[in-house]
Amino acid sequence: MAQEHAATVATAGWFDQAVFGYYPYIALAVLAIGSIIRFDREPYTWRSGSSQLLRRKQLMLGSVLFHVGVLIIFGGHFVGLLTPIEVFDAIGVSHGAKQVLAIIAGGIAGAMAIVGALILLHRRVFDPRIRATSSFGDTAILALLTAQLVLGLSTIPLSSQHLDGSEMVKFMAWAQGIFTFQPGAAAHISEVHWIFKAHLALGLTIFLVFPFTRLVHMLSAPIWYLNRRGWQLVRTRRGMADQKSRARPSRGGR
Repeated sequence: MAQEHAATVATAGWFDQAVFGYYPYIALAVLAIGSIIRFDREPYTWRSGSSQLLRRKQLMLGSVLFHVGVLIIFGGHFVGLLTPIEVFDAIGVSHGAKQVLAIIAGGIAGAMAIVGALILLHRRVFDPRIRATSSFGDTAILALLTAQLVLGLSTIPLSSQHLDGSEMVKFMAWAQGIFTFQPGAAAHISEVHWIFKAHLALGLTIFLVFPFTRLVHMLSAPIWYLNRRGWQLVRTRRGMADQKSRARPSRGGR
C-alpha cells in the first residue's frame, strides 16, 4: 500500500496530489458535516435572504438567467462526470458526441448564467441600499461563482481542440475515482491545461465554503407542501355583526 501511494504521488506530483487527491475529500466532508450542523444548530439562518423589495426588476432578470443556467450546468456536470463510461458505451453515445454536446449546451447555459451573475453582482455592489443590507459572504460567494463561470467558459476553446472526448474521459475518470476512493485519481488530470485545474480547484473551494454561505438554500425544497391540506380563513360581515349584537347590552336590562 505504501509503495502504491508513493507511485501515485510520483505520477501526479505533490501539488496535483494535494489539490486533486486530498482536497476533494476535505471539501466534501466540510460540505456534508457543516451543512448538517448548520441546519441543526442555526435553522433560521438556512435561507438566501431576498432583496426583491429594494430593486425588483433587475433582480428578476438576473435571478432567472443565473438560476436556469446554473441548474443546467450542475445537472450536466453531475451526469457527465459521474455516469460510468460503460453506460455511455452501452447506449451508443461516443466520447466525441458527448464532448460536442457538453460544449454547446454548456456554452449556452454558461452564457446565461454569467450574464445573470453579472447583473446580480452589479446590483449588490453598486446599489447603496442593497449593499448596505448585504453581508461580506453574500457578495463574496457571488464573486466566486462569477469567477467560476468565467473559468468554465474559458475551457470551451480548449475542449474544442479535443473533440474526440479524450480530455473529458480524464475528468470522468478523476471524478469517479474520487467517489470510489481510488488512490490514483489525481494522476488522471495531472497533465491537463491549468485552466481546467483552476476550474476544478475553485469548484472544490465553493463546496468547502458552501455551508457558511447563502448557498445552503439549494438543499431545501418545500416538498412537504405536496401533502399539506390547504385552508382558507374567511371573515364575513354577518359574523362580525352577530358578535357585536351579542356583546351590546339590551335596553330592557338598563
